[in-house]
Amino acid sequence: MAKTKILMTGNEAIAEGAIQAGCRFYAGYPITPQNELTAYMAKHMPERDGIFIQAESELAAINMVFGASAAGVRAMTSSSSPGISLKQEGISYLAGTELPSVIVNMMRGGPGLGNIAPAQSDYFQATRGGGHGDYHSIVLSPSSVEEAYNFMFLVFDLADKYRNPVIILGDGMLGQMMEPLQLSAVSPSTMLRADGERSRTISCQLSAEYKKPWALTGCKGRKPNIIRSLFLAEGALEELNLKLQKKYKEIQKTEQRWEELFLSDVEFILVAYGGMARIVKSAVKKLREKGFKAGLIRPITLWPFPKDIFKRATDKGQRATFLVIEMSYGQMLEDVKLAVDGKAKVEFLGRAGGGIPTEEEIVNQVNRLIR
Repeated sequence: MAKTKILMTGNEAIAEGAIQAGCRFYAGYPITPQNELTAYMAKHMPERDGIFIQAESELAAINMVFGASAAGVRAMTSSSSPGISLKQEGISYLAGTELPSVIVNMMRGGPGLGNIAPAQSDYFQATRGGGHGDYHSIVLSPSSVEEAYNFMFLVFDLADKYRNPVIILGDGMLGQMMEPLQLSAVSPSTMLRADGERSRTISCQLSAEYKKPWALTGCKGRKPNIIRSLFLAEGALEELNLKLQKKYKEIQKTEQRWEELFLSDVEFILVAYGGMARIVKSAVKKLREKGFKAGLIRPITLWPFPKDIFKRATDKGQRATFLVIEMSYGQMLEDVKLAVDGKAKVEFLGRAGGGIPTEEEIVNQVNRLIR
């Protein structure tokens, strides 16, 4: 008998995935285009032994997540672009105190209040820390409703494994679209990496259960735990930063994730992430039909950026041209240039403020580059 699928928006899929992944505390504040996520949590968290709080502000929400995480609970918040900006101080505190947490940003057009259309202009904010201090959040970007659901199991595990904030970076397009989804109580523990006509899996090697001896659960029978990011003694803060940098290097080494398509004989490598990658994948297939040797690299982790696949693509001695396509004016572009390290030409196509590069624009851009 075929397993039943249901239609869900990306926002709802993230919410359901989070609950099934063990999220038991959610605090948020309404903002379009992620309101369906908040509404879903409001309805379903109390029914499933969880706590939902509509905070009085984004600042309050992120600090409530701080408190819940400090008590050892899997905790999450969500917002969209300007709301995430208001959470940045709190995210820095989470990183400084090494508290696992999940933050969802369904990006909208900016700067300022902008509009509620899809955009990818918050890439720098997510991948460069966003708040004050030398820190990193782990950042993943799903490109479908199914991935949005499945990634939630992974991101809570990554948050607990590394005691670090993890960001899901989506956009209004992903949040609002509806796709069929098969729900399961246990998520696949693999992320798919497609390579031409073949596929293989990369094991997450993570467990949903993590002991948290550092949590503030009451100190009867043991020494009290202290969670803080204020270190005034000489050298103490530098010692913490060195510890964090060691952790970030380990994350960069072990947690790169990506999707690749048609790289064995490629002359043009298109690079896109999130919802934009869906359009680019269609463009790549159309280019292939026209006889162009086009391929795709889709970064899944935006931090750590998947430098390994770019190194592999450029070390083959191929003279492929990279074309980066974004719903911004060139933010991931900088990471691609750093990863390519001058070994290949890097071109760019981008729109912002709610503008979405079309399949036709992408194909035409490749045609122009050939000429």
